[in-house]
Amino acid sequence: MVLAKRFALLVALMLMVSTGVVSAQPGRGGMGTPTTLTPVLDNAPYADLSEAQTLTLYVPEDGDGPFPLVIFIHGGGFMMGDNTMYGAEEIDPVVAAGYAVASLNYRLSGEAIFPAAVEDVKAAVRWLRANAETYNLDPDRFVAWGGSAGGNLAAMLGTSGDVAEFDNPDLGNEDVSSRVQAVVDQFGPLDFLQMDTQFAADDVCPASAENHDAANSPESMYLGAPIQTVPELAAAANPITYVSDDDPPFFIQHGTADCNVPPAQSQQLYDALIDVIGEDNVTMTFIEGAGHATSEFRTAENVATVIAFLDEALQ
Repeated sequence: MVLAKRFALLVALMLMVSTGVVSAQPGRGGMGTPTTLTPVLDNAPYADLSEAQTLTLYVPEDGDGPFPLVIFIHGGGFMMGDNTMYGAEEIDPVVAAGYAVASLNYRLSGEAIFPAAVEDVKAAVRWLRANAETYNLDPDRFVAWGGSAGGNLAAMLGTSGDVAEFDNPDLGNEDVSSRVQAVVDQFGPLDFLQMDTQFAADDVCPASAENHDAANSPESMYLGAPIQTVPELAAAANPITYVSDDDPPFFIQHGTADCNVPPAQSQQLYDALIDVIGEDNVTMTFIEGAGHATSEFRTAENVATVIAFLDEALQ
């Protein structure tokens, strides 16, 4: 049975690569150049339920601290990837700007379906906050920054800070808050049920982009069933469901030529947030011609733009 499931997962991944649902990315772990910074912690456990529950932590060598913390959450369709997908392009300038950085691993859908990944990133936040004094972190200035599936999880951290059901006590530090004080969501899938409809109305991408409703799509595998058959689960995995007036500032980015996640997904999140927390607390930019997780997001100019948002949001 286990071998059959693994074979089915491999077949599904091959199909998704061939149809464009999952695109190959350059560099270590699928994206950027490895950082040469020395971590304070290297894939250290933040919980003990799974070997996947680890994080790598970088703390600035200059400055007294306590340092605000950026928590990077990798993408990969909830089913692949690891914390090396964020590299020197993002980590180095963020640390140089005076931020500590934690880069997370979490349980992927082949190991545990939703809400395991949400529980994991919340457990990581709790662990980091519980150990803030040890590592010279400012527990009142935590940022979640994610792309693609990581964007969904970062947005979930931002909007579900008041949703206790995702704080699994078995993962430790149950009395510590999992809230974050700012969110960066880059091209995250949010409202799974609308993705194929949105692509059908978008003349930029080929028809092959419209397969998120399929039983072997990343979103279906994340929920454990074809998404249209489990609308309640899809709503539970949608950060927009939990938008409330105590949510932190958001920075949202998407490429106009993204054929993995419809740009309309980010527009939905933006519209929901500004109605509740106001336009002053939400920034959204569409990068013209950028695809899914393409190099435009990792340029020095774009990373500096995100850091400027963080500086203002956390001041």
